[in-house]
Amino acid sequence: MEKKENNRKLRVCVATCNRADYSKLAPIMFGIKMEPEFFELDVVVLGSHLIDDYGNTYRMIEQDDFDINTRLHTIVRGEDEAAMVESVGLALVKLPDVLNRLKPDIMIVHGDRFDALALATSAALMNIRILHIEGGEVSGTIDDSIRHAITKLAHYHVCCTRSAEQHLISMCEDHDRILLAGCPSYDKLLSAKNKDYMSIIRMWLGDDVKSKDYIVALQHPVTTDIKHSLKMFELTLDALISFNKRTLVLFPNIDAGSKEMVRVMRKKGIEHHPNFRAVKHVPFDQFIQLVAHAGCMIGNSSCGVREVGAFGTPVINLGTRQIGRETGENVLHVRDADTQDKILQALHLQFGKQYPCSKIYGDGNAVPRILKFLKSIDLQEPLQKKFCFPPVKDNISQDIDHILETLSALAVDLGGTNLRVAIVSMKGEIVKKYTQFNPKTYEERINLILQMCVEAAAEAVKLNCRILGVGIGGGIIHQHELIHGSSFCAAELGHIVVSLDGPDCSCGSHGCIEAYASGMALQREAKKLHDEDQLLVEGMSVPKDEAVGALHLIQAAKLGSAKAQSILRTAGTALGLGVVNILHTMNPSLVILSGVLASHYIHTVKDVIRQQALSSVQDVDVVVSDLVEPALLGAASMVLDYTTRRIY
Repeated sequence: MEKKENNRKLRVCVATCNRADYSKLAPIMFGIKMEPEFFELDVVVLGSHLIDDYGNTYRMIEQDDFDINTRLHTIVRGEDEAAMVESVGLALVKLPDVLNRLKPDIMIVHGDRFDALALATSAALMNIRILHIEGGEVSGTIDDSIRHAITKLAHYHVCCTRSAEQHLISMCEDHDRILLAGCPSYDKLLSAKNKDYMSIIRMWLGDDVKSKDYIVALQHPVTTDIKHSLKMFELTLDALISFNKRTLVLFPNIDAGSKEMVRVMRKKGIEHHPNFRAVKHVPFDQFIQLVAHAGCMIGNSSCGVREVGAFGTPVINLGTRQIGRETGENVLHVRDADTQDKILQALHLQFGKQYPCSKIYGDGNAVPRILKFLKSIDLQEPLQKKFCFPPVKDNISQDIDHILETLSALAVDLGGTNLRVAIVSMKGEIVKKYTQFNPKTYEERINLILQMCVEAAAEAVKLNCRILGVGIGGGIIHQHELIHGSSFCAAELGHIVVSLDGPDCSCGSHGCIEAYASGMALQREAKKLHDEDQLLVEGMSVPKDEAVGALHLIQAAKLGSAKAQSILRTAGTALGLGVVNILHTMNPSLVILSGVLASHYIHTVKDVIRQQALSSVQDVDVVVSDLVEPALLGAASMVLDYTTRRIY
């Protein structure tokens, strides 16, 4: 997106709810603050930032020298499902006054917390543009639903990975309003590891602790299965006690179940255990150093599978809370953390290892990209966001006429020169036709027919045509209905044998009508004449790049070639004999010849009937079909008649 010329600064409201989202928002806030000629920054603090039990983390915002415009107490204590819902409601009650007063051009919202959902809902309903950070990601809990809900409310999106970008596009978000920037926290992470870290380690874990010889544990409740979360946390603490390494345990977030998790910690005596340091909050700059030099991190925090990968620190991810996240090779998943022994084994496998550093979530340049993106926002554009839905057909009411219109068949026509497949509707309309040159060998021919049918069937879905079957062959109509036979194989008229010592047929027999009179049979004879230099007569030519076919034989016959005329007469006679057999068996009132060769055969067929048929059937009418595509329509009718008779 290119920069838009604006007459005034862009007023940006950044709302932060907890220690985790501030670590992602702070780098953006610093960037905005560094460019006062372009931006005005308003900071709104709410959620667990303002609660003493969770460290009063608003203080770190003040320590970073940001002016907090508004503090909103929005948390209803209780740390259960009802309290989460009530907290969202309380935030929705308080936010309108704040937004009316600040009147931001755009609000920046991060992530997937319930507080963030309240922020996005308020801004959207008050016609304030929303920039959502970290949309499109997948974790594995209720957070997914909240994250995707915020995505639908947001007007602009900053995502961290290519997969997240593709998820947003799949969710019908406008590609022009999606920025693949990387995670803002990586801008600080990738420049942080060389600082004096030993003083930080000693401050939080003791003077006797060495680098790579301690564990950082951070585990949150899974709100969709709190009971299992508590059991898993208890097993984790038991495993850590048995592992006997110095461990920094951070208190969980404020989600439903967190109060019970703190009770588990106290029941196990973690706050007084010599190997443990239990803390409510660690400033992000110091937390970076602690995880960068830890022997292992364990728990289910997104930090473990996202930020820690930047240092190659081993991570044990417990349960399903982050199971959908993209991770580096440093992460070992323990999906069913249902025994202490399983968690203990994971600790033995991971502790002390060093993995390659991963940059899945960022390259350290997210903030400059985000600031450029913000500058490009045109406030004159319509506020109403547009969704990029894939094209769909107009909705048509499902009455019987519509159903019958879309019932279709695939028709196959095996010509001498070409193979043809068509989608034919119940009304006898050819919806789409496919034509390919007929291959030389039987195997190639069958493979091509299958390929063409698959292609046509796939296209039929897009055309709203329901394929009922595939039709090939001739047909016998009795009392206005097709005769199908006991196994749907009736009327294989092309394989009536008319000569015991005739040419080979593709069916494996000899002397069938098809071996004499089909397009492939005439093509075979035309090639023989051509190879013997007896096909071309005066006035004829065959280009070198053109395959010899039945039409060349017909042309030669018309120009006076005796051999070509003899071949056509033999073919017509074979067809006539087959018709005589049918007349003697079925005694029809009408014989219809179809296809491009029908007009060349009809006179010979009539002659054979007069010479060979019983007098009782000699008066039968023999005509050439006047349909445009009789072979395809006839093949389709075999299917449509048979299948619909059993449906309606």
